[in-house]
Amino acid sequence: MKNLSHYSLILLVTVTAACAGSGQKATETEKTQSTFTGAKGEVKLMTLDPGHFHAALVQKTMYEQVDPTVFVYAPEGSDLQDHLARIDGFNTREMDPTSWVEKVYTGADYLDKMLAEKPGNVMMVSGNNAKKTEYIKAAADAGIHIFADKPMAINTGDFALLEQAFQSAAANGVLLYDIMTERHEITTIIQRELSKVPEVFGVLQEGTPDEPAITKESVHHIFKYVAGNPLKRPDWFFDTEQQGEGIVDVTTHLVDLIQWEAFPEQPLQKSDVEMLKASRWPTEMTLDQFKKVTQLDDFPTFLQKDIVDGKLHYFCNGEFTYKLKGKYAKVSVIWNFEAPEGTGDTHYSIMRGSLCDVVIKQGAEENYLPTVYIRATIDEGLETFEGGLSKAINQDIATMYPGLKLVKLEDKLWTVEIPNQYKVGHEAHFGQVTEKYLRYLKWGKLPEWEVPNMITKYYTTTKALEVAKQ
Repeated sequence: MKNLSHYSLILLVTVTAACAGSGQKATETEKTQSTFTGAKGEVKLMTLDPGHFHAALVQKTMYEQVDPTVFVYAPEGSDLQDHLARIDGFNTREMDPTSWVEKVYTGADYLDKMLAEKPGNVMMVSGNNAKKTEYIKAAADAGIHIFADKPMAINTGDFALLEQAFQSAAANGVLLYDIMTERHEITTIIQRELSKVPEVFGVLQEGTPDEPAITKESVHHIFKYVAGNPLKRPDWFFDTEQQGEGIVDVTTHLVDLIQWEAFPEQPLQKSDVEMLKASRWPTEMTLDQFKKVTQLDDFPTFLQKDIVDGKLHYFCNGEFTYKLKGKYAKVSVIWNFEAPEGTGDTHYSIMRGSLCDVVIKQGAEENYLPTVYIRATIDEGLETFEGGLSKAINQDIATMYPGLKLVKLEDKLWTVEIPNQYKVGHEAHFGQVTEKYLRYLKWGKLPEWEVPNMITKYYTTTKALEVAKQ
């Protein structure tokens, strides 16, 4: 028999028994029509099986449109308790505390229970990626809006199911959207906006395999701090059959940015992608390192397949080169265990135009803060070029982001001075993406290019994994 309802109300991280589930099954009309108006509390969140800290970061801030009561459906275990502890940390912090009330169902039939009861109208999912695509498809079939952490697919089989989920979402009138936080990073925004100014950038070059038209590289760290606390990662995070390999995980952001910058607001198709080469390699972790980040005493049984000479071989690194609508692009992701003191995750990007390169660096020279550089690639007409660049930064883009200032470093090289108010950081971007999704719910649709580009994005990442394994 299925476990009977045993909701719990989470206050101060303590799970106390509450009444059985509320919420009625949605009518067929509710499944196929958008009823959002932007009214206070009309969006009711359901969090499904939260196993990644991103699930909590969506709730780091409150939203007028979102009801403070959130319904959580998940199996019992440390993933759930860690999630609730993070929410409690937001609720009890001294500055600008949140006021979320988490109602939790922990039966083994948590997915079926959520689909049957539907106390909310938007499902937020961020956790074990082995099940995520199935969760997404089930919610789309049930007429539930879906706000999903990346990646939504970690292999070609998942990708095929994800395509079906998008078809179901369209048929049922619900919005399926993934959380692309990096679109809200100010340096990336500046890079994109400059690439749209012909007088400054010219046109995006075709590039070559060795010098792609656009490159995105990122370095991440397994052990880090989130919301001021050491991040505890679940053991399954290190199983690529559950988390996915690095080549299909963080690269989701990088492929998304390539599409978003090189072909802004343009619908893309799978046929626009030509995968040229791809590779993958592991980061080796000692048992002591594994203990530090998981707080477990030993490698679990399901990771024994990846233990070589006492070390865990975690395939979290990868890179691939491909062509997108004829333009060469390269993506690379590297995971080190821990960043040196005073450093952190880094990002490098270059867009090559016919007049200049727009580059983002985040290394020691930049004090590990993302910094935009504009490097002219022409020898004649530099005075005119500089005038156009000054107008683009100091006037046009500064209209959207007041305070931006162009600074000349040397002949043919400039940087952009960015006020601190725009350097909000990765965690704050979750709130920004959520606000955007709430606007889409009110409009009742996503921009026309978003769905085809999400499909193209996950085709690209899963195809890269397929090629890397050949």
